[in-house]
Amino acid sequence: MEVLRTPDSCFEGLAEWPYAPVYTQVPSGEGSTLRIHHVDQGPKTAAHTILCMHGEPSWAYLYRKMIRGFVAAGHRVIAPDLIGFGRSDKPAAMADYTYERHVAWMSDWLVANDLSKLTLVCQDWGGLIGLRLVAAFPDRFARIVTANTFLPTGDRDPGAAFRAWREYSQATPDFNVGNIVQGGCASRPIGAHNVAAYDAPYPDDSYKAGARIFPTLVPASPDDPSAGPNQAAWKVLVEWTRPFLTAFGDSDPITAGADRHFQKLIPGAAGQPHTTIVGGGHFIQEDKGDELAAIVNDFIARDA
Repeated sequence: MEVLRTPDSCFEGLAEWPYAPVYTQVPSGEGSTLRIHHVDQGPKTAAHTILCMHGEPSWAYLYRKMIRGFVAAGHRVIAPDLIGFGRSDKPAAMADYTYERHVAWMSDWLVANDLSKLTLVCQDWGGLIGLRLVAAFPDRFARIVTANTFLPTGDRDPGAAFRAWREYSQATPDFNVGNIVQGGCASRPIGAHNVAAYDAPYPDDSYKAGARIFPTLVPASPDDPSAGPNQAAWKVLVEWTRPFLTAFGDSDPITAGADRHFQKLIPGAAGQPHTTIVGGGHFIQEDKGDELAAIVNDFIARDA
């Protein structure tokens, strides 16, 4: 496995990202190791730790507004970069990435850091992987907040918007990450400095294998290799009685309706103050980060 590592210099001068990196080594699955980056903010003795999981093709920078809000409320915040994204290592071949490898890499990261009593906040692939972590390690999680995500099992049509995105991701000769994030926001433009920050992990196209392959890894048919594991995860989630909240944007065509699916199937969602955030696009943390952080803080306080 050839592995690329974005030079630290690419992350210098990001005005809205003052956080020192923390690194964890995990097995690559091929006899070597990979380095996963995360930020760790707020007191380590805080009563509540919030795990913020990003999706495609962003990185932990997506949570910068929310990190501020969480720390101001007295919480500890952990925001990792998935393998292939942000400051984490980037296998160079698209074939190096599978859904199950992502789950294994983040499972090893979670255990290595011995995180527990977690509030999961997840969006996009942060939910596809984060909810698998919940199913594998339910005792490490106290509550869940889903925002613009889903956990597909391959037996439902993913929808026209997702199919178009998947086709674009494989066909476009210029996979421009910053512009892709901007295009998925309801409030545009997001600012040239933010577009540049989303581009920062990718000095050139050779670093983008993980970002480009991700849309094809979403289970879209029953014979997908991750359809069965996701079905097994749902067996855990349909028994989940701890608090579960949905806070979806009203302007995301890709995950529209998934919030109602969660509310219907997960016992812990009953009686919770589920929210539809007006003006929230797919990258809701960028559009409405302060509002979403306040919703999560209130949710934790309600349950404390």
